Amino acid sequence: MNDDDLDPLIDRADLDGLVRLIDARCETRDWEGLFRIRERARLATETGRQVWPATTLAEYRLALHADTKWAAQVLQEDGGRFTIGPLTEVVAQNHSWFDLRELLTDGPRSAFIAHERVIRGEAIERADVGDVLDVLDLPLELQSWEPTYPVATYSDNGIDAPSPSDIWRHEWTDIEADEVFDEMIVDDPFVRDALRSLVEPWTSSSAGQASSVVVDGTVNDAMSALGHQSFRVTPLTTEQALQWLAWCGSSGGAHGRRRGAALGRFGVWWLLAAIGGFTEDWDELRDTGALSHEVGDTAQAVRWFRVDIDGHHPYELTLVAEDPDNDIAVALIAHDPSNH
Repeated sequence: MNDDDLDPLIDRADLDGLVRLIDARCETRDWEGLFRIRERARLATETGRQVWPATTLAEYRLALHADTKWAAQVLQEDGGRFTIGPLTEVVAQNHSWFDLRELLTDGPRSAFIAHERVIRGEAIERADVGDVLDVLDLPLELQSWEPTYPVATYSDNGIDAPSPSDIWRHEWTDIEADEVFDEMIVDDPFVRDALRSLVEPWTSSSAGQASSVVVDGTVNDAMSALGHQSFRVTPLTTEQALQWLAWCGSSGGAHGRRRGAALGRFGVWWLLAAIGGFTEDWDELRDTGALSHEVGDTAQAVRWFRVDIDGHHPYELTLVAEDPDNDIAVALIAHDPSNH
């Protein structure tokens, strides 16, 4: 097919034909031609023709496969609205910040791409990101206490983003917990809101539920306070726990849109700040350079446990952080069934 075929396909809203044309452009690495498909399908969508899937597919393929020059051109703030994941993460898979930076305009997406590339191991200077650095309020380098965060792999067939449970093997301990008294439960809206923010797509765009509790007690007391007397627990390293939290914050749950590793990392930091009790001091700690130290200390000071309540589910968060120094435990439970 050539460009003579493009306008008739759009006029007829022939999505099958447009997909074949997009495939042909990718096969021949005709990125300029693929960009023209994206532009014309985008304009047609604005006039009411239902060809937005062709716009979305062309944007996705350009961000994933195209030469940097063409990949950068689909990164406007309104691009990629319906792609399976944020274009900032898609483009970061195969394109470096070094190659992209001169082609990007200042704005939130530039910062997100920088943070996605940091997670993938690229060294980025603060000055190169400019005034958009504070979009996520995080350092542009992984800290010594941070793990290697899980990242998604995008392809023409979709996305592969397995949960940590797919690769971990645990030794479990069965628990029969005692009843918890009301006075042991601590009302902590900061932890509750941070957990909800972490798994927001699970509850807003899918059928998920999330609950948390802070108790003066142990992991057993925290789970009992959420109504679970019988369960299994296994200890996790700090690295494993943070990887799990980051995976949850990156994903879209069973039916929501994936948010990307950069937002997953931010969700980990914000939740740790809530557990440590210093979300209200975030700006001051950031400005004094103490934020990373406080967040890292919180992550490493607690003992982390994974909990098995009723078997494995594809989208679940079942972690408890037990703080022996302050005699508290924080249970973080979320579940998004995939069969709804």
